[in-house]
Parts: sequence; C-alpha cells; structure tokens
Amino acid sequence: MKVTDLTQMVHSKSEQVTVAVAHAVESSIFTACSLAAERGTAFFHFIGPLTEMTDAMKEAGVQQSDQFSFSDAADESESAEKAVMLVHKGQADVLMKGMTPTSKLLKAVLHKEKGLRTGRLLSHLAGFQFREQEKMLFLSDAAMNIAPDLTQKQGIIENAVAALSAMGMKLPKTALLAAVETVNPAMPAAVDAAVLTQMNRRGQLADCVVDGPLALDVAVSAKAAHQKGLDTEVAGQADLLIAPNIETGNTLYKSMTLFGNATVGGMIVGARAPIVLTSRSDTAESRLLSLLMAVSTIQK
Repeated sequence: MKVTDLTQMVHSKSEQVTVAVAHAVESSIFTACSLAAERGTAFFHFIGPLTEMTDAMKEAGVQQSDQFSFSDAADESESAEKAVMLVHKGQADVLMKGMTPTSKLLKAVLHKEKGLRTGRLLSHLAGFQFREQEKMLFLSDAAMNIAPDLTQKQGIIENAVAALSAMGMKLPKTALLAAVETVNPAMPAAVDAAVLTQMNRRGQLADCVVDGPLALDVAVSAKAAHQKGLDTEVAGQADLLIAPNIETGNTLYKSMTLFGNATVGGMIVGARAPIVLTSRSDTAESRLLSLLMAVSTIQK
C-alpha cells in the first residue's frame, strides 16, 4: 500500500467525511487540516477556545474556509467531550486529537453513555512512509495496550486487519515480532506468536496471513529471511508488524521516525469511529498522513 493509494481512496468517496478536532489551538493542526481540505479530504469542525483557535489559524497563515466550522469550548476536557459528542450523534465521522491530552480524550471516548465504545479492544495503528520506498509499513500496538495477553493480541491483530482492509489492503502479511524465530518456552512473546500463527492457519484469525515468531530483520528484509533460511509468505515482506508489548512497539515507532526519517500517521481503532491520535510535537505532514489513514477507513 502507498500513500497515493490512500489519497485515491479518499477522493473516490461519494460523500465528504467530517472530522471533529478536539482542542485545535496549535498552528500545525490548521496547516494539516487546510492541506487536507484543499485536497478534498474532509470537512473539519474545530472545537476549543475560539480566540486561541483563531490565533492558531492566523499563525499558520490559513484563511477561513467553507470547509471549516467552529465550536467554542472552555478547556481541554470540554473540547474532548464536545468533539466526541459530535461523533456520537453522527454529526462527524472521525475524531481527531488536537492539543488535548490523550488521557482526557480517551476519558470522553470511553464514557458509557456519551462515548464511542463498541465492546471491542481499543488499539493503536501506526503507518510509516519511508523516503527510500513507496510501500508503507504498519505497526500495532505502540501506544495503548501495555502488556497484551494472547486474547488481547488477537484483538490487536483483528483491529489492525479490519482498518487495513477498509483502506484497501487485502490479506495483509502480518509479522508477530519476537527476538528469535524459534519457539522458546522461556519467551512468552515467541509462544504467543506461535499460537496466533496456528490460529490464523485454522481460520480463527481471518483476512490476513500471520507468521511468527519473527525477529524484525527477518520480518522486513528479504535478504535477512533468505540468510536465515526462512521462506514463508510473510518473512521479508511484512505489511503489518505486531509488537509483543508497548515497550517494543513504542521504541520501534520512535526509532522509525528518529533514525529512519519516516513520516508517521497514527490512529486508534476499535471504537465506533476512527480516532486520529497524533503527538503534540507531530508535524503537519504527519497529521495529514494520520487523516488520510482515518478518513480512508470510512465507508461512504
């Protein structure tokens, strides 16, 4: 899958998607949303203190647009609550984190009556675009589930596969990461990977091709896979990496951006609507990729 594939999918939608942005008080938010609006990606409803949002928009050099609308909110918590409510009521299709802390946004998302719960596990899906290659690489979970057990890992895979399928990727090659490719009873990550691989072969994990345990080099490098004698459908050509825990996922996520110079998009999946989850320090380019990922999953 390429970024151009996501762009084409978004532009092919018959109806424009609406994105509710919680606490839009930083200039890069408006830069990214303005670029997205110009490309016909989405309509944006910004929630936050009106004066601060106006100042941020001016700082970004962005002009008011008929694809923008605004709602006043006193603080981060109210911004999150109002943004979630727009999605809850069907007045917006995608929730986007602005400058409100993730904890406050998730509190609103998980509200029993007014939130976006589905009963499914919530997990984070990241997409990386490297300058040296066109194909994107996806990773889950680097931000939500700390030490997922076997059942939670199954949910993480199912969430990621559902999102990638909605983006147009059929049967994503899914690598379950561990330190080695052999099943060592002393390494829980390797044992879980072997069980999940078998579950996939027996049809308990559908719409994907799962293989593991696989070390990172074997998962993404055909040369490393060949050198280690691993000739499988996934080895050396993974589309999706599944981290065994949040430490591995988060370190890999940051390594790809810091040392791999990748542009990264991030979203939470498993809720009633996709949630664009970016870091406060993310660039407009990263925010735009996150938007493309989330909007492309909306069926319109």
